[in-house]
Amino acid sequence: MHTLVQHHYRAARQGLAAGTPITLLHIGEEQTAVAVGSGPEADAVLLLALGTRSTAAQFYRHDPPTPGELENAIQWVEDEVNRARALVVGHASLFSSDPAVLQMAELAGVAGPSLSVEAVERLFDQLASLSLGRPASSAGIPNTPAFAAGLLVLREFMHHLGFAEIRWQT
Repeated sequence: MHTLVQHHYRAARQGLAAGTPITLLHIGEEQTAVAVGSGPEADAVLLLALGTRSTAAQFYRHDPPTPGELENAIQWVEDEVNRARALVVGHASLFSSDPAVLQMAELAGVAGPSLSVEAVERLFDQLASLSLGRPASSAGIPNTPAFAAGLLVLREFMHHLGFAEIRWQT
């Protein structure tokens, strides 16, 4: 995972001024990696016990997840995301090359190269509506545990660590 994350970190840095601090977020199936730095290589990489498949398997027993399942997952994800707090201090720009982040941007109707925390919150509100019984066909988001887990990780990461937007690299 470290090699993959370093590769994505280098790609995110392209076109940025030397010394610009960034954070790279990679939400994998089993783990989420956070890489930070202000040079050509990441200064530090942290692996979090959060992934689209692993988080969904641990917390979601229903499709869509129930409100209680979402609440339990939120508490776990918040605690795990907070492990990255000291690492990301001063790294104001958040990047990802995850196809799921691009998918979320498309679902949110974002045409530009970034997705705001407000747009992520609106997507999460749609997920919460699904959990309360709104028909999946009217939600406009994938009705899968993996999507729900990835959206939750992104939402909590941005919200609790103070990122206003996430930019993606293709």
